[in-house]
Amino acid sequence: MLGVGPLGLTCSVEGRVMPDAILLSKGRYRARLARGPEDVAAAQALRTLAFRTTTPDRDHFDALCDHVLVEDMRQGDMLVCCFRMLTMEGGAEIGRSYSAQFYELTGLQSFEGRMVEMGRFCIHPDHHDADILRVAWGAMTTFVDRTGVQMLFGCSSFAGTETADYLDAFAMLKHRHLAPKRWLPRVKAPDVFRFAARLRRKPDAKKAMLRMPPLLRTYLLMGGWVSDHAVVDRQMNTLHVFTGLEIGAIPPARKRLLRAVAG
Repeated sequence: MLGVGPLGLTCSVEGRVMPDAILLSKGRYRARLARGPEDVAAAQALRTLAFRTTTPDRDHFDALCDHVLVEDMRQGDMLVCCFRMLTMEGGAEIGRSYSAQFYELTGLQSFEGRMVEMGRFCIHPDHHDADILRVAWGAMTTFVDRTGVQMLFGCSSFAGTETADYLDAFAMLKHRHLAPKRWLPRVKAPDVFRFAARLRRKPDAKKAMLRMPPLLRTYLLMGGWVSDHAVVDRQMNTLHVFTGLEIGAIPPARKRLLRAVAG
């Protein structure tokens, strides 16, 4: 049984977007929602390759999420990027998110408005075209506009678990990008790096941005914010920070750029 979303995107009655929607086609790349189990399996295979996990990268959240696939149409629709989205009607549902396993998110329970958790973002390790990331964000912009999402959030990952590799980046996060106090995630995971409390250094801006993961850098350019600590995830061999982006707070010039890509 189908319904129609706020801006005309076909949706299920549960509010999830049906998997036949093309979100964006730009140049050689097309972003679309997964159509079924084969597409989800392809996304899991790309994640396994990109994250270099020893076992297939899949979990029970895959069945709850919409999956976005970015394909290279000049290479036989080769899958070059993917991510998944878990939609919630408001902060009262934040406890069912992937991020809630690692962060105490009580502060966000009062958020009023539709939210989407963006997760498992990856780009094929052999593909380095900057347009892939642009198309992925353009697809997310289309999704946000069509479904009335008011906040994006997720875990932004640094490769490896050695904090010394990223001290300027963490110092930059502390000085410029911490979450508003009312939304600030608290510590829940047993192994964390409390960079806001521990770092006293003034960040070297150039070094910080060079070490900042591209996805997180994009969030920050749009006005995103982060937790005051990083979770040390030894299973995934990453350090990650909770990242939030309130759609209403995105600078107008940045919105215009995103919508230019989405258009």
